[in-house]
Amino acid sequence: EVLELQQGATMSSTGSGYDLSPTTFSPEGRIFQVEYATKAVENSGTSMGIRCTDGVVMGVEKVLLSKLLKKGANKQIATISEHSGMAFSGFGPDSRQLVNRAREEAHSYDDTYGSAIPPNVLAERMSQYMHYFTLHGALRPFGTGAIVAAYDPERKEHQLYMIEPSGVNFRFYGCALGKGRQGAKTEIEKLDLSTLTCRQALKEVARIIHILHDEAKDKPFELELSWLCAESGWKHTYVPAALKTEVEEAAKKEIEDAEMEEDEEEDEEEEKA
Repeated sequence: EVLELQQGATMSSTGSGYDLSPTTFSPEGRIFQVEYATKAVENSGTSMGIRCTDGVVMGVEKVLLSKLLKKGANKQIATISEHSGMAFSGFGPDSRQLVNRAREEAHSYDDTYGSAIPPNVLAERMSQYMHYFTLHGALRPFGTGAIVAAYDPERKEHQLYMIEPSGVNFRFYGCALGKGRQGAKTEIEKLDLSTLTCRQALKEVARIIHILHDEAKDKPFELELSWLCAESGWKHTYVPAALKTEVEEAAKKEIEDAEMEEDEEEDEEEEKA
C-alpha cells in the first residue's frame, strides 16, 4: 500500500500516467494535456492587443525561422470578418484551423440573423470550440492562444478578448500571449488606456515588442500590426506600410535614447564613486 501511494505521488507530480489524455484529472486536479498546450503558447512569439479610446490595436512578434522566408508571408494576424480580426501565438497550423472556424461562425451568424456577429458572441463561440477539444480522449487541445478584436456596429462598441487553449475567455483592455506576455502586461499597465488613441498605441506596441525581443538569444522577427478603429472605417485591416515603418522607427529611436540615458547615468554614478 505504501509503495502504491509513493507511485501515485510520483505519477501526479511528474504528469506520468495522468497526461495520456485531456480527459484525465491528476489527484491535484490538474489536466496536464491542457498545461502542455499552454506551454506551447508560452514558448512562441509574443502577441498583444490594446483597446484604445477610438479602436483596438494588435501586434505580433512573428519569429522568422529562416532567412529564406518571403517577407510578409505566414501572417499571424488574420481578418475574420469586416469588423473583426484575430492575432495568435502558438502552432501555426492550429491557428489556421481556429481562423477558419471563426470565419465560419461569422458567416453563419450573418447568414442566419442578417447582421454582423457581436464581439462577445464570436469570442464565446471560439472559446467553446477550443474547450470542446479538452473534453474528448480522441482529441488534443489547441496549441495556440488567440486575441480577438471586434466592433459591434449595432451598439457602436469596440472590444478585445483573449482565448487560451483551455477555452478560458475574458474581455480585456490590454492583453498579451507568448514568451513575452509578463513583460508586455507590465508595460501595458503603465499606459493610460483611458486616453490612449490607436496611433499612440501603435508606437507603444512596437516599442514593447522590440524591448522584449532579445537579439542575443532570439531569432530575427518581423513586426505585424493591425487595427480596427475609426480611422480604418471600423474595418479590421493591417496598418499601412508607411505608418508601420514610421512607428517602428520611432519606437527603436525611443529605446536607443532610453538606453543612452541609462548609460550616462551609470557613468555619472561611477564618477561620483
